[in-house]
Amino acid sequence: MPPVTSSPDITLALDTATPFLTLALAWPDGVRVWSAEVGRAHAERVAGAVADLFAEAGLPLRAGRVVIGTGPGSYTGVRVGASYALGLARVWGAEVLGVPTPEGLVRGPEGLQLSEPVAVSLDARRGNVYGAVYRLEAGVVAEVLHAPEKQTMEEFQIRAAGLPHFHDTVPDGEALLRAGLAHGQTDWALAYL
Repeated sequence: MPPVTSSPDITLALDTATPFLTLALAWPDGVRVWSAEVGRAHAERVAGAVADLFAEAGLPLRAGRVVIGTGPGSYTGVRVGASYALGLARVWGAEVLGVPTPEGLVRGPEGLQLSEPVAVSLDARRGNVYGAVYRLEAGVVAEVLHAPEKQTMEEFQIRAAGLPHFHDTVPDGEALLRAGLAHGQTDWALAYL
């Protein structure tokens, strides 16, 4: 069976690396985001949530690009999102762009200068975090100052001293989507906690 014709101007972003299922959909006339804490029920919820997001936007269920949060995250959670994204992309004939999940944790707090660095981290258990430091431009990661790396919280707090620090925040689907469109990689790899 030939692939369904994709809609090149529509992008779907999804992340299943955290306890949240995070989605974003962008098309020429708008953006929709959705996120819910699902614990370990990503596999049960992702297909219905994606279908609902497209339906709410009044769009056919197909896109020209899929952005996937590549982790770090739980082994099962990260693989659920990647498998689903790759399956959709194969059916739609779409490209899949990978972005590290911490880029979806970035927030642009009021008063933050666009070129100021921000720190983000995810709990990696036993007093450890996966931490990264990014420089933002217009709310998108423009430069990786410290790539996501597992380290103790104390080590990361020293590295992130004085910076706005977002720890275990709810992933922002629009931040993930914008990062994917700006610099998502086609040769991505998954990262696990």
